[in-house]
Amino acid sequence: MKPRGFTLAELLLAAAILAFALTSLLVLFVNCLFLNENNRNSSIAVGHAQYVLEDIKNTAFELMSSRIQNGTWSWSSTVIESRGLTPLRNELITTSCSGTDPLDVRVRVFWQSKGQTAGTKNVTVETLFSR
Repeated sequence: MKPRGFTLAELLLAAAILAFALTSLLVLFVNCLFLNENNRNSSIAVGHAQYVLEDIKNTAFELMSSRIQNGTWSWSSTVIESRGLTPLRNELITTSCSGTDPLDVRVRVFWQSKGQTAGTKNVTVETLFSR
């Protein structure tokens, strides 16, 4: 009659394979959390840039360039919040333009992700305005 059951070596090998698989799944889950946060922040930043572009669009064409150069649409987190938007961590919106007609307008949104100690992430939205 053959002995039934597993040897200690077989059990240890199975436990090691299971531990490796569970650790890999945990690492994958944590990476997905960070990616989700980055994508959420990028979507919010694009929304804020579009909000600024709509605000610029509602301005007379003749005033756009001078107001952009004066920093009318370069906003800190405080200004963003005063507009009814929820700012990202250390968010800053800058605007710049070049050309005359069409006017090339760039809106850049900078922010710092959670857990990030140095550097910033950013999104740039660019469009043309014409008379």
